Amino acid sequence: MENQKILSAFSYLSIFFAPFIVPLVVYFISKDNEVKRHSIRALISHLIPVAFGIVFFILFVFSTISFNTTDPFANGNSLIIVWLVTFVIYLFVSLGIVIWNIIQAVRVVR
Repeated sequence: MENQKILSAFSYLSIFFAPFIVPLVVYFISKDNEVKRHSIRALISHLIPVAFGIVFFILFVFSTISFNTTDPFANGNSLIIVWLVTFVIYLFVSLGIVIWNIIQAVRVVR
């Protein structure tokens, strides 16, 4: 029983060193359904910042293209504001996911 808790917590804490590999390996090698459930939850939580990063990258590209089609010097401050706001949102989402993974790992071990 203790090994299952450790594997589940390890899946959550792998966000610091191998976010995609460890939950997948734990999912495929474990026979316990509870460990598999935790490994899938950890994998999904590790993928959320990647999904947000892709969305924000697309936003960066389109905002750069849209600002560059007009006078580039007139909208320079607007471009910087858009980039800073999206970066701050991405930072808060990523930080929230890391904190959530730590909390889940502690809950599993208890």
